[in-house]
Amino acid sequence: MSVPHALLGLLEQQPRHGYDLKQLFDRYFSPDHPLAFAQVYSTLGRLEQRGRVRLDAIERAEGPDRRRYAITAEGTRELERWLAEPLSPEPHLQASLFTKVVLAILSGRAVQPLVDAERHAHLERMRQLTALRRSSPLPVALLADYALFHLEADLRWLDLTAARVEELRRQVLAISEAP
Repeated sequence: MSVPHALLGLLEQQPRHGYDLKQLFDRYFSPDHPLAFAQVYSTLGRLEQRGRVRLDAIERAEGPDRRRYAITAEGTRELERWLAEPLSPEPHLQASLFTKVVLAILSGRAVQPLVDAERHAHLERMRQLTALRRSSPLPVALLADYALFHLEADLRWLDLTAARVEELRRQVLAISEAP
């Protein structure tokens, strides 16, 4: 998730306060993992230093002053560039699940309990996301679908790995014994 680009996109609609940006970000992009206020303000500070946002107004009220930010022409160009540029396709040939399996093999631990625990955790998260999807507006439901599809792929990989664990064990141990 590119927090700077998400904030630029939200500012493109209209100038906003950091508090409002955080609320919108959480609602649109990350309903189950809220963005920290500190991250919003530090990101706005970096965007301001780079000339992509500017301070639009300071509103004096009870409590701290409220700073309202607006996107600049440079910020709009950066947002347009980012929107037009395809993301690097995931996944990469490095994955935490794979690392855990290989380390279990190298340490002589049983792989099946690890696979079972991961499967259980994935299924629990899938239940949570399915409930979220059923009770949410379409933007959040689509985010839940995206996560569900990735979890389904992980589950298929776990099943494949469990079925081939002895062959994997032989090959991993052969690598560790090679000069």
